[in-house]
Amino acid sequence: MSLKVSSRQVDGVSSTSEDPSARAGNSTAGPSRGMRKLKRICWNLLPPLTFVAIVAFWAAVVRLFDIPSYVLPGPGLVFSRLIEEVPQLWDNSLVTVAEIVWGFGLTILTAIPLGLVIALSPIAKQVVYPPLMFLQLVPKIAVAPLFLVWLGFGIESKILLTVLMTFFPLLLASMSGFQILDNRLLYLTKSMGASSWQTFRYLRLPAALPVIFSGIKTSATIAATAAIVAEFVGANKGLGYVLLRGTSTMDIGLTFAVIAVLTVIGIAINYIVEVAEWAMTPWQRSKQ
Repeated sequence: MSLKVSSRQVDGVSSTSEDPSARAGNSTAGPSRGMRKLKRICWNLLPPLTFVAIVAFWAAVVRLFDIPSYVLPGPGLVFSRLIEEVPQLWDNSLVTVAEIVWGFGLTILTAIPLGLVIALSPIAKQVVYPPLMFLQLVPKIAVAPLFLVWLGFGIESKILLTVLMTFFPLLLASMSGFQILDNRLLYLTKSMGASSWQTFRYLRLPAALPVIFSGIKTSATIAATAAIVAEFVGANKGLGYVLLRGTSTMDIGLTFAVIAVLTVIGIAINYIVEVAEWAMTPWQRSKQ
C-alpha cells in the first residue's frame, strides 16, 4: 500500500512539474502564431507602402526645389486633374482598353497554339518559324503608318499593331514551355500506355504553363505600350491621343493624369494575369 501511495505521489509530482512547461509551451504558441500573422500582414503591406513613399518623395521634391507645375506638377495637382477630366479619361480609357483586350486576346489565341505546333513539329520549325523571325526583326514603328493606309484610323490598325508587337515574346515562351519536358518522362508515360492526349493534358501542358505565363506577363506589358504607340501614329480617340494632345499644348497636368490612368490599367492587367496563373497552376501555390 505504501508503494502504491508513493508511486501516486511521484506521479502527481511529475504531472504537476510538467504542467507549467505545458502551459509555457501553450503560451508561447499563441504569440508565435500572432507574430507570423503580423509579419505576413507587414509583408503584404510593403507594395502599397512603397507606392505611398514614392508619392511622398515626389511631393517633397516638388515643394523643396519649388519646381514649376508646367515642368513637374505635384501629386495634388495631378489628382485634381484626374477628378476634373474623369469623363474624358473614362471614355478614352474604354477605347484603349478595347484595343489592348482585342489585340492581346488574338495574340494568346494564335501564339500559344502556333508555339505548340513549332515545338512538336520539326517541319513547322523549319517552314513557319523563319518567316516569323523575319517579321519580328522588322521595326514595328516603321510599318505602323502602313496599317493606317490599309485599315484607316479605326480600331483595326491599333489591334493589328498590338498583335504584331506582342506576338513574338509569347510565341518564344510557348515554344520553350512545350519543349521543357525531359524525353525520359515521355518514354515513361508511353510505356505506361498513356495516349498522346493524356500525355499532353497531364504532363506537357502543366509543365509548360509556368513558362507560358511568364511570356503572357511580358506580352501584357507590351500590349499597353503597343496600343499607345498605335494611337500616337494616328488616332482621334484613346489615351494615346489625349496624351499626345496634352504634350502638344504643354498641359503637363493632363499628361500626368493620363500616365496615372495608364499605370492603373497596367496594374489591373498584371493582376488579372496573376489571378489566372494562380487558378490554372495550383501546384505552384506551395512554392509561393
